[in-house]
Amino acid sequence: AAPDVRNVDVVFLALHGGSGEDGTIQAMLDLAGLPYTGSGKLGSALGWDKDVAKRLFAAAGVPTPEWLMAPVDARQAAERLGLPLIVKPNGQGSTVGLTLVETVGEIDAAVELARRFDREVMLERYVPGRELTVGVLDDTPLAVGEIISATGPIFDYAAKYQVGGAEEIFPADLTPEQTRLAQDLAMRVHRALKLDTYSRVDFRMDGEGRLWCLEVNTLPGLTSGSLLPRAAAAVGISFPELCERICKGALARRSMR
Repeated sequence: AAPDVRNVDVVFLALHGGSGEDGTIQAMLDLAGLPYTGSGKLGSALGWDKDVAKRLFAAAGVPTPEWLMAPVDARQAAERLGLPLIVKPNGQGSTVGLTLVETVGEIDAAVELARRFDREVMLERYVPGRELTVGVLDDTPLAVGEIISATGPIFDYAAKYQVGGAEEIFPADLTPEQTRLAQDLAMRVHRALKLDTYSRVDFRMDGEGRLWCLEVNTLPGLTSGSLLPRAAAAVGISFPELCERICKGALARRSMR
């Protein structure tokens, strides 16, 4: 390891996208023998690859919207998945390159857009309904949150990062049964992908109250106003305590090696 990091206690990862979330940085830190926050290289890679992650969701009994991987005939995709449908890069975050496609004629252009950000492209059934998110900390689910986008039907890049782009409610207005189910499914995802210390799992709840897992965030945002800290605050965990517990989780993982 470089001299300026050789004696650090822990590397606190606050990265998004690419090599920051896909396991590359995690593998380098493992080779350097440096403890770091978040999940290891395997869990990070599994969460970043949406196709592989959804296969693991299904294997763990977690419902996820039906999907296809490009290349695929546009008309056949529409017949299989219905319209509208989602087209997105397989390895990307923050909904970058994502398109909500309304017609068959838009599919090929949406695939080409997504391919600018990743060579693999996913086409996914669109689930209209409520956007829910569940944080996990130390193998325990946090409060379920609901995100209401002010920019359109999906929680897109603008909704996530523009001031006033979305209303975020913690805890979400759900029945106790719905809350427990969302938390149970989030824990199944967290464990199926071999994640560590913390994560955030995103869902859609359809009009019949069924939950569909969209994706998992292995390094969710950690500003004081981000979704995971708000989920923690809703169960009495302050932002400094959250950060401390994340660091302790990293050091505990190192001591077990």
